[in-house]
Amino acid sequence: MAPSHLPAPRGPLSTLLLEALVAAPGALDGATAEVPAAADVLADEDVQLALYCCYELHYRGLPGVDDRWEWDPGLLRVRAVLEAAFEAALRATVPAPADVDPRHVDDALRAIAADDDAPSVARHVERRATADQVRELLVHRSGYQLKEADPHSFALPRLWGRPKSAMVEIQVDEYGGGKPDRIHADLFAATMRALGLDGSYGAYLDVLPATTLATVNLASFFGLHRRLRGACVGHLALTEMTSSVPSRRYAAGLRRLGFDTAEATDFFDEHVEADAVHESIAAVDLAGGLALQDPEMGRDALFGAAALVVLEARFARALMSAWEDGRPSLLAALASPAG
Repeated sequence: MAPSHLPAPRGPLSTLLLEALVAAPGALDGATAEVPAAADVLADEDVQLALYCCYELHYRGLPGVDDRWEWDPGLLRVRAVLEAAFEAALRATVPAPADVDPRHVDDALRAIAADDDAPSVARHVERRATADQVRELLVHRSGYQLKEADPHSFALPRLWGRPKSAMVEIQVDEYGGGKPDRIHADLFAATMRALGLDGSYGAYLDVLPATTLATVNLASFFGLHRRLRGACVGHLALTEMTSSVPSRRYAAGLRRLGFDTAEATDFFDEHVEADAVHESIAAVDLAGGLALQDPEMGRDALFGAAALVVLEARFARALMSAWEDGRPSLLAALASPAG
């Protein structure tokens, strides 16, 4: 079932925010927020939860929170503080992209993907993961996959011409191509249920660690800012370019563990086919097309792609480290699967 309560705060920033959100809009007027200078913002539980909750007001909202909070000036001031710290940490961590000929942005994106040296979670699932580890992974991914495509769709009104057409072509498939039962987010929810998990939106927010929330916040951060539309495009392009092979591995891992029903594997099987088709559209028409319109947007696209690689690598290392140590990778162990 859907969550009926706000998440538990994880520090002073999320406490400030969550205590205000149960009141009427305006409760943050005059409030000040400060991110500690020594914080590892990309892995800070307090910062990432607070930022996630700010962004969630632009999606399906939060339980018991007035929708008018979405554009509340006090909340936007707090969010700006969080975003400034988040962006500063990204800029300090993600390698600055080199100047690239706009005609070769697709090659530069492939080079970024090829340089990724993070441990392969997909290969582990294919060969060795336990059913409980796969359930944990699905819970981690639920933060994004249950809103799959939505963060990138914020960029659509900010694009035109060839890049806009390319993004629409990709997003149409993400939303099921006119078939509600093929919406990718819903296919992911079905996979969760097939493995005995709660597939409802936001059900596991309380157990998602900061390294997971940061990967979701990255997509929202890029999507919600017009100035970062190039980064949003690069993020989407690399996502599509690097999804097909891991999806095949995930599907194989599920079948190895005996989860061989359509409900369990449809999500990953769909991405094996769809993202193989999307790869060229995303690299050449979307990111490359944007770079040809505006070379600076091409640099931003490469930054967005590189940021995705960096945060996904941090997520993968945290996940695999927990599993290698024999401990849960979530903030709390999952209950026994239902059914």
